[in-house]
Amino acid sequence: MSVSDGPKQSEIDARIQAYYGGIFDENARLSTRSAQGPLEFQRTQALIAATVHPDARILDIGGGAGAHAVALQAAGHAVTLVDPVPQHVTAAQTAGVTASIADARELPFPDESFDATLMLGPLYHLADAADRALALQEAMRVTRPGGSVFAGAISRYIAFGQVFLTRERESGDSDEWIALLQDGRPSPRMRFPAGHFHTAEGLAQEIATAGFVDVTVHGVEGPAGMLLEQLSADTDPETRAAAAHLASVASAMPGIRDFSGHLLAVGRVHG
Repeated sequence: MSVSDGPKQSEIDARIQAYYGGIFDENARLSTRSAQGPLEFQRTQALIAATVHPDARILDIGGGAGAHAVALQAAGHAVTLVDPVPQHVTAAQTAGVTASIADARELPFPDESFDATLMLGPLYHLADAADRALALQEAMRVTRPGGSVFAGAISRYIAFGQVFLTRERESGDSDEWIALLQDGRPSPRMRFPAGHFHTAEGLAQEIATAGFVDVTVHGVEGPAGMLLEQLSADTDPETRAAAAHLASVASAMPGIRDFSGHLLAVGRVHG
């Protein structure tokens, strides 16, 4: 496959099943794999809590094994989870979450079924803009007027750093740099089954184009997130607190939010 071809969605879908079905533990990533995961989890939960009213009906699209859903249920919300990976759905059900297999582009729920919708993973696993738009349209359809959507993305600048800045330059790197930085197209050498990497501005535009209003894009882990990725989950509290403070201060700051590994767009269904 040439760089210009880009990844095919059928190939990405197969890699998603292999990656999350046996290679990678998503819950461990958010809890014990490094100090970055707990910061990402806590910041995401805080951004949701700042927007969603108590006792909300929440749909968690691509919710993995249910880490966020379990916490939201404990906070009093009624959470339904869907995910394309059978192992994730089984794990979420075992944790006490109502969960089923579904695709973000074709949700098995009536219109306006939920007060808020999370889609923390689908957008960066969908290569084509048309597929991402369809997933956003489905999220809007099942969310009531006035309800909120939380759409996650991976910063293309952090992806660039992780792929290219820690090794010697190789043949073909320049083409891959351009594809990633200009178009958000993942390097074919990545093990992670990525479809697209966003800029904060590009993510905001996608969410607004889908019809959501009052859109704000946050950098989740902040500019110290990549440092925490290199530290153990039990690293000293002062370092973790400093990183969390920086993430909060820089949360929606243009130019700085892109130095978070994850971006989170918060928008509202009109009405």
